[in-house]
Amino acid sequence: MYKESKKLSGSDVRKKIYHYCAYQERSHQEVRNKLYELQLSAPDIDELISHLITEGYLNEERFAKAFAGGKFRLKKWGKIKITNALEGKGLTQNCIRIGLREIDDKDYRATIESLLLKKADQADEPNLYVRRDKLATYVIQKGFEPELVWEVVKEIIN
Repeated sequence: MYKESKKLSGSDVRKKIYHYCAYQERSHQEVRNKLYELQLSAPDIDELISHLITEGYLNEERFAKAFAGGKFRLKKWGKIKITNALEGKGLTQNCIRIGLREIDDKDYRATIESLLLKKADQADEPNLYVRRDKLATYVIQKGFEPELVWEVVKEIIN
């Protein structure tokens, strides 16, 4: 059954949204969706979001950096997958570019290598070309650039 949602007062909404933004970095779109959930009107939402930006609770560049760095380090996502996810959250290309700068090129390549080696240990394909293809496909599906993946595959899988 549906739970009756009561309308919150303005100060309760502010407290709730301050906590929501302080808990972790959020995109403007996430905050906007949360405010719609809390049944605020569109003009109130715009006003509150601009206030949150002014107060430093919302910053899309900071969000992009945290998101890109976290998804790369924790989930081993590639730049393509991270870019698509950030675009889905409504970030500008400039913010996305700034966020992707958080990923060190040496670490990026080392991650591709480690993903390939880990998967190579699990793959028991006798045909070298089929094996390379399976390994490359696995890493490409994680959002890494195909050209770079194939370059690394050819270096480490003989």
